[in-house]
Amino acid sequence: MSARKYIVVGLVQGVGFRWFVMRRGKSLGLTGWVRNLGDGSVEVWAEGADDNLDLLESLLRDGPPGAMVREVQAEKKSSTGRYSGFDMTW
Repeated sequence: MSARKYIVVGLVQGVGFRWFVMRRGKSLGLTGWVRNLGDGSVEVWAEGADDNLDLLESLLRDGPPGAMVREVQAEKKSSTGRYSGFDMTW
């Protein structure tokens, strides 16, 4: 079990990006959360298998229709094991 923190930069707020991430995270069997940041970016914390985290990162780079992702910053972290699902948070 691994964890990653992602910061997604670009036109990623107001386009359903958090819903997109939440659905994809759940479908990949990941746990964690997604939230908007005050600077217009989106932060994602995800835990699960490395292959599925890589897949999520690839999906983040495209985003949903209407999003224009300029950059995805990924940082490997230690898994906490404290999440049971994948949610939106504030």
